[in-house]
Amino acid sequence: MKPLPVIARRLCVPLVLLLTGCSQMEHLERDISSSRRAVESARDDAHRAAAYSQLGSAYSEKARYSRAFKLISAEEYERLFSEAMKGHEQAIALDPASADAYFSRGRTYFERAFLETVVNGSLVGTEASRKAWYAPAVADFQKAVEKNAKHHEAWDMLGVSYERSGELDEAISAYSQEMALDRLGRSRLAGAYCERGELHQKEKQLDAAIVDYEKSIDAGAMPDGCSCDPYNPLLTLYSGSRRYEQSWAVVRRAMKAGQWLAPDLVAILKKESGRSN
Repeated sequence: MKPLPVIARRLCVPLVLLLTGCSQMEHLERDISSSRRAVESARDDAHRAAAYSQLGSAYSEKARYSRAFKLISAEEYERLFSEAMKGHEQAIALDPASADAYFSRGRTYFERAFLETVVNGSLVGTEASRKAWYAPAVADFQKAVEKNAKHHEAWDMLGVSYERSGELDEAISAYSQEMALDRLGRSRLAGAYCERGELHQKEKQLDAAIVDYEKSIDAGAMPDGCSCDPYNPLLTLYSGSRRYEQSWAVVRRAMKAGQWLAPDLVAILKKESGRSN
């Protein structure tokens, strides 16, 4: 099971930012109206499908925003989500070859899963229940990359969906694909390797943890308080097993990258290794 403190840290900057104010609700209503006009004025099925996707996303955003700020009842949320699904399903029916149509529906499923599984930055429910919530999003993002293997946003959301449901091996695979298409994939990959390293460390699989922490650093991990830090736990593992050359290599890499190391860990390393660098 994925350690909850890690999840909470990773969620401190949500993928979908929440805006506030009555003007936002007016903006969301305008998006729905604009999408409906686009459906009516579409000149062919491809454009009509794109407009339906836009309509589905507009309803989804209204549902997400309204529920997040407790502006609507549970029944109204379900109605808005149902309207979102109708739009997405129309889009896919009109243009089943469209990667974007599946991607848009996947985002709607993802946003609902996020609302159902994250409360105040922390995960709720069991790992199995979270996986079930994200499963429809995963299926749609997989469809999207099958339709267009260069759809980097779909690879990204596929990886994030896997990560949120605790499937780190699959997340790493998706981010590896994304990395070849977009630079965001590299930072995502660094974070996923680090999280898997923490999981291995918790399960006392120390050699596997070391490998993943090293891969995280190689991928350019830049921990900032909202992401997993591979440097300090890797230093702890190397120093604890008296692998001082590797320990000092971690110190040098952290210094070069401008990453913070716990002073007490460095002090212990100096004392036990009998050297200062």
